[in-house]
Amino acid sequence: MTTPATGRAPATPLITHDPTFSIWTTGDTLYEKWQCHWTGEGRGFAGLVRIDGEAHCFAGLLTGMCPALPQQSCEILPTRTIYRFADARIELTVTFCSPLLIENLDVLSRPVSYVTVSAKSRNGNTHRVEVYFDIGMEWPTDHHGDVVNGYRSRIKGLEVMRASCANVQVLTGCGDNHRCNWGTVVLATTSGEGVQSAIGSNDTRDVWARTGVLPTDDFAEFPRAANHGYPVMAVAWDLHDVGTTSVECHALLGYDEQFQMEYLHRKVRPYWRRNGQTFATLLRTAEAEYQAIIESCVVFDAKVVADLTRVGGAAYARIGCLAYRQGLAAHGLAVDLDGTPLHLSKENFSNGCIATVDVTYPGAPFFLLYSPELLKAQIRPILEYAQSTRWRFDFAPHDLGVYPHANGQVYGGGEDSDKDQMPVEECGNMILLVGGLFRINGEHDFARKYWALLTKWADYLVAKGLDPDNQLCTDDFAGHLAHNANLSLKAITAIGSFAQMAQVIEPAKALHYRAKAEQMAADWVTMAADGDHYRLTFDKPNSWSQKYNLIWDKLLDLKLFPASVAHDEVAYYQKVQTRYGLALDSRQSYTKLDWIVWSASLAERNADFRALVAPLATWAAETPSRVPLTDWYWITDGKQAGFQARSVVCGVFVGLLVDKVCGWQSARVGASA
Repeated sequence: MTTPATGRAPATPLITHDPTFSIWTTGDTLYEKWQCHWTGEGRGFAGLVRIDGEAHCFAGLLTGMCPALPQQSCEILPTRTIYRFADARIELTVTFCSPLLIENLDVLSRPVSYVTVSAKSRNGNTHRVEVYFDIGMEWPTDHHGDVVNGYRSRIKGLEVMRASCANVQVLTGCGDNHRCNWGTVVLATTSGEGVQSAIGSNDTRDVWARTGVLPTDDFAEFPRAANHGYPVMAVAWDLHDVGTTSVECHALLGYDEQFQMEYLHRKVRPYWRRNGQTFATLLRTAEAEYQAIIESCVVFDAKVVADLTRVGGAAYARIGCLAYRQGLAAHGLAVDLDGTPLHLSKENFSNGCIATVDVTYPGAPFFLLYSPELLKAQIRPILEYAQSTRWRFDFAPHDLGVYPHANGQVYGGGEDSDKDQMPVEECGNMILLVGGLFRINGEHDFARKYWALLTKWADYLVAKGLDPDNQLCTDDFAGHLAHNANLSLKAITAIGSFAQMAQVIEPAKALHYRAKAEQMAADWVTMAADGDHYRLTFDKPNSWSQKYNLIWDKLLDLKLFPASVAHDEVAYYQKVQTRYGLALDSRQSYTKLDWIVWSASLAERNADFRALVAPLATWAAETPSRVPLTDWYWITDGKQAGFQARSVVCGVFVGLLVDKVCGWQSARVGASA
């Protein structure tokens, strides 16, 4: 039976924490191919089970060594992926849990995932069940040719194995298709009777499959290149005689690093290290809290799926489940020297930038809904940078560098010129992000702290925002565009948001900015009108675009635009959408996943929201591009146009935010859509 959490996915999240520690599979079964990093670089692991002495594989491309235990289902939930395998004798359930509990930063920041294997009899007979799991020692590398070391740690009550690259310097590399190689990957499990562990060659798999016994550690050839025999770290459990009651075992997979990133040329530590905690302490805590965390994840997942289903039906729930871990794992969570959290995104397979403002912007509804503290941790560094002497422009920055080096803007003209900057885009983004925190989350003091900066950007938008010059916007892959009607919407709603904040912070100025926003909105309606919809650009009749920026008029209750604007746009979108969704605009047959849901959220009626979101689940099930969710794809054939594994997919949660803040006019229907 298909549920919102089951069905084919473009790629399946397994171990997901940050841009470095992010492992996926692109196969329909867990054993049809090796797993990979979100970039596609191999990060293999293997799973075997011996049933009454007969070996079967359940993970990794090992079907040439032994037959697979047939996979029955794969369920993708916000924090867990659950595989079920079975034959006539036993049922095996394998759960990958990355406990990204958004409301608990202590747990969210821990770079530790759990792999749980449980077995029970299907035929009523008792069966001897033994389980094997390993990870390849290429996991801590940038490329498989990097030289690695394998070694053990002594932690009471745990079997702990570690792998790290030899002779590397911390935070020396950066870039888009880049995997940090200065951390240590850890595989651990509880010590005890029937538990084995070993570090050695990948022949370990065959030895265990034949005998049920792991060979002794083989350190003789370390250090060695990770692709020299592809050594592994392995654990095995003897579950003994298994009947109709489930028996389980679990492993911990972790990533240990001293520093997470550079921020304005100073090395900053992972958030979990902020109080001097060691990885040994972290690992002990993760193990001690295992049962409680799993239970919390079960409750959390059920609530998120229920909320998504209630608001948007099964299709919306499916997309939300696919987006949840990906969106969070595209950020690094660090702590500044004064204890302030830094939650900075990596612009995955776009250009590798860190803390890109127009990447933070589309994902913001997720954080306004679940964690305003993390949203502040994303935009505070930009605000601090913008009010420093290094930033000399009267508009907002685009980024802070290239991940993991947040040392200053590199996009376009960088800090040196205004060439290829996004002045209206980023000014509007920053004001709306602060305005969202102000209105939805009551974060008034945060806006007060940066009021002078916000005022400068509001004045910029008053002067240049109604009819933008030829410039880039967040959809920069589409090229420069003048007279951009959707970009103008961003400027107008940002000025309206600024006026809303000014009513509390500087009342004497509120009426001035409100009047400007109202006049610009009235002008916009006239300038953009094109029959039954509104134009892509003011000077091009018979054109159209998604007006996703209009959502702030609804979310912030600005009441700048007549309701007919959103109504007409939503009606037009339904006329022109395809099997795989709504095109971004009339120029090309590609789209953006996040903007479709933003545009759908303009709907007054919940049925219209569902109608615009439903094609996304069809696309996810049928796209030939097997990568972590791309947010930029062709609506003709569903193929990836570019980008993958980006944080912007958090933007699909805008429907839940609308439901929380203002809802839809008509009654919501049940979960069957």
